[in-house]
Amino acid sequence: MYGERGSFRLEIEQFLNIKEIKDLKVELTRFMMAYKFALDEMNTKINILQDEFNFIHDYNPIEHVKSRLKSPESILKKVNRKDCDFNLASIKENIKDIAGIRITCSFRSDIYEISKMIANQKDVRIVEYKDYIQNPKPNGYQSLHLILEIPIFMSDREELVYLEVQIRTIAMDFWASLEHKIYYKYNKEVPQKMIMELKEAATMAAHLDQKMERLHKEISVIKEENKRKEETSIFSMVNEIPLLESFMEKIGDRK
Repeated sequence: MYGERGSFRLEIEQFLNIKEIKDLKVELTRFMMAYKFALDEMNTKINILQDEFNFIHDYNPIEHVKSRLKSPESILKKVNRKDCDFNLASIKENIKDIAGIRITCSFRSDIYEISKMIANQKDVRIVEYKDYIQNPKPNGYQSLHLILEIPIFMSDREELVYLEVQIRTIAMDFWASLEHKIYYKYNKEVPQKMIMELKEAATMAAHLDQKMERLHKEISVIKEENKRKEETSIFSMVNEIPLLESFMEKIGDRK
């Protein structure tokens, strides 16, 4: 009898363990899906801006858009580094870059214009704003980082999800990509000489951005002047039409 009770109790414990595992799996799936939905929603907003620029405006400042979702392993490593509590509520509050989008622009001024457009979205709230362009990191890294909070609507709930957006120029992105590969190759133990050269390369990239920005502004001024000249010419032609009509009428009267 005792053996039967012990076996039954073991079966109950196993059942409860399986149920707990299933519940945890559902909870983790919901947790990660919320970030995927946040990426989908933000990508849609950016795609709308791109389509507007392509079809209505003369110039599209957005060159490339790339999104990524941290893997569970990567999240776990960051939890350990930040030494925060290992539960979903703590992870959500302390790790705000689980979902991320990188926008690459043509010019530095485009970065701030795009950030304003994102901030003007009614359902988007900027939680953090870090300008590494005006204040580059010690290694020379430059970019604009935004932590956004956006609502996600599910079948039975609404969740506010954090999402990181990085906005940078092509030159900034090129430097950051190569710097990351070099650090990865050397397992973050980069020789001091190379660190100095990387910082020098970041300065050169910043100078290139400034030069291209100046050229862009000069071309825009020339384009605007040509546009005004064309409008003035068309306006002048319109004003000459009544004179031409009057001249043609006088010739007709003489006949």
